[in-house]
Amino acid sequence: MSLKIEPLDFENQEDAIKYVKKKDITTIDLKFPDLFGRLHHVTVPATGIKEQLFERGIPFDGSSVPGFKTVEAGDMALIPDIKTAQIDPFWDENVLSFFCQIVESGSGEQFSRDPRFIARKSVEYMRSTGIADTSLWGPEFEFYIFNSLVYQNTINSSGYIIDSDEAAWNTLKAEPVNLGHKIPHGGGYHAAPPLDEHFNLRTEMVNMLGASGIKVRYHHHEAGGPGQSEIEVLLGDLETMADNAIWIKYVIKMAAKKNGKTVTFMPKPLYDEAGSGMHFHQMLFKDDQPLFWEEGNYADLSKLALNYIGGLLKHGRALLAFTNPSTNSFKRLIPGFEAPVNLFFSLANRSAAIRIPKDADTPDTKRMEFRPADASCNMHLAMAAQLMAGLDGIINEIDPMAEGFGPFDENIFAWSEEKKAQLQYLPFSLREALECLKEDYDFLLKGDVFTSDLIEKWIEYKLYSEYYNVRNRPHPMEFQLYYDV
Repeated sequence: MSLKIEPLDFENQEDAIKYVKKKDITTIDLKFPDLFGRLHHVTVPATGIKEQLFERGIPFDGSSVPGFKTVEAGDMALIPDIKTAQIDPFWDENVLSFFCQIVESGSGEQFSRDPRFIARKSVEYMRSTGIADTSLWGPEFEFYIFNSLVYQNTINSSGYIIDSDEAAWNTLKAEPVNLGHKIPHGGGYHAAPPLDEHFNLRTEMVNMLGASGIKVRYHHHEAGGPGQSEIEVLLGDLETMADNAIWIKYVIKMAAKKNGKTVTFMPKPLYDEAGSGMHFHQMLFKDDQPLFWEEGNYADLSKLALNYIGGLLKHGRALLAFTNPSTNSFKRLIPGFEAPVNLFFSLANRSAAIRIPKDADTPDTKRMEFRPADASCNMHLAMAAQLMAGLDGIINEIDPMAEGFGPFDENIFAWSEEKKAQLQYLPFSLREALECLKEDYDFLLKGDVFTSDLIEKWIEYKLYSEYYNVRNRPHPMEFQLYYDV
């Protein structure tokens, strides 16, 4: 690639057209997430960037995109969103990339299941309530870097093999020369080189993100021994951060591939190692004034902030259908690891579903962190759903203390069984989370942010295409347990 990555800030389509000519852009890439969060794209030559592209878009078949349309009504169009322009650094050509609005072909009507449209509607609903005008978000990106992955699922075989140069299971591997620097099981947190073999790769990822205008707070090796890493970014408004989250995942995966590695955001790729979550830091402002701070209260949280937390916890079991929407998600949410398994809030307690960071000790930094979520979610839907739950808590003045959600500033794993019985548990499976959503989704329908048909489609797809698809297959461990019965 000959074109330098740089932040882009087009005010209108004319700016974009001029930039294409000035920078010798050869290719325009149009990206969009499907209903379940996977990234898709269609590519046009730079000669196709004309006013019509921004007004009528590029047609595509919505019936071929998971969760969108049926075959008899599949005609849709992608319209580039000017404010999302990025240089895509992973092509051989000079490529200008946009995220797109999804509209009905011909009429130009916004598609109700477009995840980016839903995120925008959640912000518009927030503003319509008069509660706040800005919602700031900071997702944390945890992921594993592996050397290789092979897997198979057929009628008569099933299995996978993962490898990592950092893994303790490779202490006897020749390599051809084994230098002995392996991270022990569960011992990767903030590991330093030479144990941390991915410092240079993570730095390359961070530099790419920074060059494209995304501000990174820090990066480090995470607790998982075989290659787990984390990149944390600074907070931004909900719509921007949802788009950025997709871009960040794309850059991380592609930078790894360019360097002969493979990255997964799968919540629990390794048995008995730390899982990868996506903690969402959040805060509200109105007229540039922070709304979560009130000195003298518990953790200096305002009543509004406590009600916001109350909404998240009250609707927490249903929220997991969007924030933890994979069967693998619930292999991470198990006791014995840092991932939360109970619905409560606390100051600095990492076993809490909602943690108030101790470093958030000023009005402008006071925030809360929703910890159960993971990156198998659709970023736009997960963030919109959390915002809607928090707003519902404020509107209905849900008091987390009165509801029995804490605060619990103790090691709950040391509690007696009788005392633990007071805790409210997160769902144990994707099916249970979907059942919770089925019983509790009215808060998502306010302001027409989510629609009933989207929720019905979500539940149907996740239950039958994913949950039963996994549940109905023999597991390799079952052969060890039961083959000789």
